[in-house]
Amino acid sequence: MKKILISALLLGVIFSSQTAFAQTDTSGRTGIYRASHTKMTELKHTKLKVNFDYQKEQMAGEEWLTASPYFYPTDSLVLNAKGMLIHEVALDKSGSKSPLKYEYKNDMLKINLDKTYNKNQDYTVYIKYTARPNEVTQKGSAAISDAKGLYFINAQGTDKDKPTQIWTQGETESSSAWFPTIDKTNQKTTQEIYMTVPDKYVTLSNGLMKSSTKEANGLRTDHWIMDKKHTPYLFFMGVGEYAIVKDKWRNIDVDYYVEKEYEPYAKQIFGNTPEMIEFFSKRLNYDYPWSKYAQITGRDYVSGAMENTTATLHQESAQQKPGDLIDENRWEDTIAHELFHHWFGDLVTAESWSNLTVNESFANYSQYLWNEHKYGKDIADYGLMKEIKGYMMDPSNISKDLVRFNYHSREDMFDGVSYNKGGAILHMLRNYLGDDAFFAGLNDYLKTNEYGTGEAHQLRLSLEKVSGKDLNWFFNQWYFDSGNPKISYTTTFEPVKKQVTISVNQDQIGKNFQFPLAIDIFENGKPTRKNVWVDAKEKNDFTFTVSKNPELVNINADGVLLSEITDNKTADQYFTQYQNSKEFLSRYKAVENAAENVSKNPNFLKVLVAGLKDSNFRIRMKALTGLDLSKPDQAKSAISEVEKMASNDSKTLVQAAAISALGKTKDKKYLPLFEKGMNAVSNSVKANSLAGIAAVDPSRIASLADKIDLEGASDEVIAELLPIIVKNKIEKQMPAIASTAAFYPFIKFQKPELGDAAEAGFNWIMSSDNLKATENVTKVLTQVKSQIGQNPQAKMMIVQILKDGLAKKMAVLKANPSSPTIHQQIDLINKTIEAYK
Repeated sequence: MKKILISALLLGVIFSSQTAFAQTDTSGRTGIYRASHTKMTELKHTKLKVNFDYQKEQMAGEEWLTASPYFYPTDSLVLNAKGMLIHEVALDKSGSKSPLKYEYKNDMLKINLDKTYNKNQDYTVYIKYTARPNEVTQKGSAAISDAKGLYFINAQGTDKDKPTQIWTQGETESSSAWFPTIDKTNQKTTQEIYMTVPDKYVTLSNGLMKSSTKEANGLRTDHWIMDKKHTPYLFFMGVGEYAIVKDKWRNIDVDYYVEKEYEPYAKQIFGNTPEMIEFFSKRLNYDYPWSKYAQITGRDYVSGAMENTTATLHQESAQQKPGDLIDENRWEDTIAHELFHHWFGDLVTAESWSNLTVNESFANYSQYLWNEHKYGKDIADYGLMKEIKGYMMDPSNISKDLVRFNYHSREDMFDGVSYNKGGAILHMLRNYLGDDAFFAGLNDYLKTNEYGTGEAHQLRLSLEKVSGKDLNWFFNQWYFDSGNPKISYTTTFEPVKKQVTISVNQDQIGKNFQFPLAIDIFENGKPTRKNVWVDAKEKNDFTFTVSKNPELVNINADGVLLSEITDNKTADQYFTQYQNSKEFLSRYKAVENAAENVSKNPNFLKVLVAGLKDSNFRIRMKALTGLDLSKPDQAKSAISEVEKMASNDSKTLVQAAAISALGKTKDKKYLPLFEKGMNAVSNSVKANSLAGIAAVDPSRIASLADKIDLEGASDEVIAELLPIIVKNKIEKQMPAIASTAAFYPFIKFQKPELGDAAEAGFNWIMSSDNLKATENVTKVLTQVKSQIGQNPQAKMMIVQILKDGLAKKMAVLKANPSSPTIHQQIDLINKTIEAYK
C-alpha cells in the first residue's frame, strides 16, 4: 500500500498525536493489546461467481468456500461479511447442497456445520449473497480514506467526463465487504473468480484468465484463477474501459491497464517494470513468485496504490502525459513500492497489523534500492532524505514503536513510522551488516516463510542466522521502542599532542541509543573518515591524532543514522563540507543551509554558486531556489551560470528553476527566453516561463495560460501558477488549482503570499458554478479527514472552510436557480461537512 500523499506544503502544520484508551484484553494485560487473530479455521480455496448491478451499485455473489479446522475440532465457521444480504447457506458435497443453519448480525456470519470436523478434514460451504458496499459502516484511515471494499465509479454514467469503473480495495479488512471470508492477515487461500460484465468492459483479477465466454444480452464472463495462496485483503477485481498495453519479463506477462487517453504514454509511465522485476529477483536471489504482473489505474481511488497480488491498483495520478513525464515520472517510486510488496507483503504477509513493518518498511526501502540501481546513490539518498523528513514532520511519530500492539485502530499503523522510519531503519541495518549478509538474510526470511506470514522477530532470526551476529540490541531499540537519537557535539583541540577530541552527546529525553557513527575530520580541506561506536548518553569522547586544528568536523557524514543533529557551522565550514564531501546528504545540507541563510549572511553565497554546478540535479535546484538575482552581489556571482542553466541544463526541472530565478529579476531582456519556454514540452518549464512573463508583461497572461495542460500537474507547478491563474481569472485552469486552494488557511502558516492567493482562488471557485473545481475541493478535503487524526482544531478549520464555501454556493444558487449543476455542488459540500461530524 502506498498512501495518498497530500502535499507537505498543505499538511505540515496539522499533524497531531493519536489518542489511545485503556481496556482489558483476554490476554490478561491491562491497556490495549492487539493480539494476533486466533486461527480456529484454515481457509483453503475461495471460488466466487459475481455480477454487478450498476444502477443499485450492488453485486450479486455466489461463493464456494473450502476450509478445515486449523487445529482444534469445530462444528462452526465464523466469517466476516460486511453490509450484505445473505440469501442462502449450504454445505456443498460434489455439487449437492444441504442447507445449513446460520446467524448473521453485526457484520459476522456464523454458520453451524453439519458435524464436528477435525484438523485437515475439509468441507465446502456455499453462500449466496448480495454485496451492498454503500451499506458498509466501517471508516477509513490515514492510508486508506474509505473502507467499503467495493467501489462503483460513475456507475450510472451521469458524468460525461468520468469513465465507468469498478474496483476493489481490500486492505485492511474490507474484502469482506464483497465476499464472506475470514478477513485477517494470517489467513491464506487460493481463489478463482467468475466475473460477468458488459462485453465492452475489460476485467482484471489475481492470477491468470482461464477463459472468457460471451453471454446473452451483451454480457461476458471472465474466469480468473489464482493457484497460489494469498491473504484475503489482496483479492482484487477491476472492471472498465481500458487500453491494455502488453509487456514481458522473461516468460511472464506484464500488462498496463490505462484509460485509453493514456495508452500512448503507458510504457513511459510503467515501462521500467520488467527491469524492476529482474533487479528485485536478483537482489533478493528469489525470482518473482507469481504467474503474471498487471498494473491498473482507478478513478477516485481511496489511497495511493495497492499491491493486490499480480494486479496492482494505482490511483489516477499515476497517469501522466509527456509534459509531466519529461520532468520526472512522479509515480516511479510507487511502481517500485507496490512491486516489492509481491515479496514482502504478498509472498510473506505481516502476521498481524502490529507487525506491518515487514510489509510497508520493505516496500518503502525498495524505492531506495531501485533508485540506487537505476539512477545512482545520490538519487537514492535524496529519496531517503525526503522520507526521513516526512517522518520527522509529524511530532506524534516520536512516541510510536515500529512494532506496536497498542494501536487504537489497525488503520493507525499506516503512518510515517511503519513507512518512512521503517525504511530508514532497514538502511541502517543494511549498512551495519553489509550487503552480502543483509540480502542473504532477506532471502532466508522469504524462503523460510514463503506463502505464509512473518513478523519482526522472524526477520531478526533470519539475519542472525546468516550473519552470526546478535541483533537483539538493534531490534529492541529500533523495532520494539520509539524515537531516535538527537545529537549535539563539541570538539577540543590539544595543540601540543596534536589531538582532537570529539565529544558526542545524546540529547533526547529518556532512552539511550547505541549505534555506529561516521565522522569526517577535515584537514586542509580533505576529509578523513572515522567510524566510532556511540553507546553512552553523554560524553562519548573520541580522540584522534591530527596535524592541526581541523577546519571542520562532520557528524553522521555518511547520512546513514536516523537522527537529528545540532550543528553550528559557519559559512566557510559549509563551503568546505560542500566542496570536499562525496556523500549527497553532506553536500545537500550545505547548500540547503546556504539557501536558508544567504539573505542574512552573504558569505553563504559561495556555497550556492558552487552548488549550481553540482552533478546532482536536486542540489542544483536547491541552489537556484536560494538565489535572489535582483541583488547585485548575487547577480554578479551567479547570473551568467543561471542563464546557461535556463537554456541548456540536462534536466528540465533545473531549467525551470533557473527560469524562475531569472523571472524574479523582472528584467525584460529575458522575455525571449520566457517566450521560448512557453513552447517547451515540459510543464515545469512552461509554468515558470509564464510566471516570468507575468512579472515583465502581465497583459499577455490571459492568452498564454491556456497553453499549459495542468491535469495531473505536480504540486510545485500548481504552486507556481496559482497566483497567476487566480489574479487573471483563467477559468479553464480553475479545477487544477482547486485542491491547493482548499487548504488556504494552512498554507498561510508556511507561505503567506501563496496562502493569500489560495484564499482568493477558493473564494473564486465557491462563487462560481464550476462543478469540476468544486468536486476537486470536496474530494481533497474528504481525503485529508483521515490524515489529521484527532486534531479538533484542524477539523474545525476545515469545516469552517466548507461552510464558507457553502454560503457562497447558496448565493450562486439564488442568482441562478436554473443551473443544472449547482444543486449537485451544494450536495457535495454538505456531504463533506457531514463526514466531519
